[in-house]
Amino acid sequence: MNDYPLDLYSSLLLAIIGVVAGFLNVVAGGGSLITLPVMIFMGLPPNIANATNRIAILWQNVFAIAKFKKAGVIDSKYSLYLGLAAVPGALLGGWLAVDIKGEVFTKILSVVMLVVGALILLGSSLKQKGRSYNQGKDLWIGVLLFFFIGVYGGFIHAGVGFIIILVLDRLMQAPLAKINSVKVIVAFIYTLAVVMLFLFKNVINWQYGLTLAIGTSIGGWLGSYFSIKKGDKWIKVLLFFTIIALSVKLWFYN
Repeated sequence: MNDYPLDLYSSLLLAIIGVVAGFLNVVAGGGSLITLPVMIFMGLPPNIANATNRIAILWQNVFAIAKFKKAGVIDSKYSLYLGLAAVPGALLGGWLAVDIKGEVFTKILSVVMLVVGALILLGSSLKQKGRSYNQGKDLWIGVLLFFFIGVYGGFIHAGVGFIIILVLDRLMQAPLAKINSVKVIVAFIYTLAVVMLFLFKNVINWQYGLTLAIGTSIGGWLGSYFSIKKGDKWIKVLLFFTIIALSVKLWFYN
């Protein structure tokens, strides 16, 4: 679908926005809360902007996964379990998103983001030690939770990174660099499934999607580098300020 052409200036702006969003998506989440309003402002209908945004998310995660793999912080088997668990939910959410209208839950999401941010910042004091997150009961709890995360991710995706980090922080009790590596693999798997659905429904604008993907791919690579090099403290500080800024934006955005 290419009924909404981009000029050169708009293409450059969208690519730059993509770099910022890709970086945020990998180290914290919420990048889609920037890209979706920008594409809508540029003239895309909300449902097409929502679908088109997934092309950028897909490619951004490819670059981020490559960087995490090189750094040796990937738990491939666990990520695959959670990613596959999210796929059915994501397809359900994506099906509902095809005819999405308005931004009713943006204010609800802004509150959720603040709660998630507070819990992440308190993570070290809330963790229970001595559990095996990728075995037994904890694994099945993760599979169930990620089905529902998939529903939300498939529906709109915006802010899903915050939710994934919260859940993985409780389950994995791992450094945020490793948690972020699981997050991007899970997001890649269920986003790939949702893109197939949106292709079938013909609601993707490829000019916008590929332009944004160039930016988010660069941002995703930079974000994974930052996540690995800076460690928990700096990621959590960035996450906190990202949540505050995006929550205020969400609350007042119409």
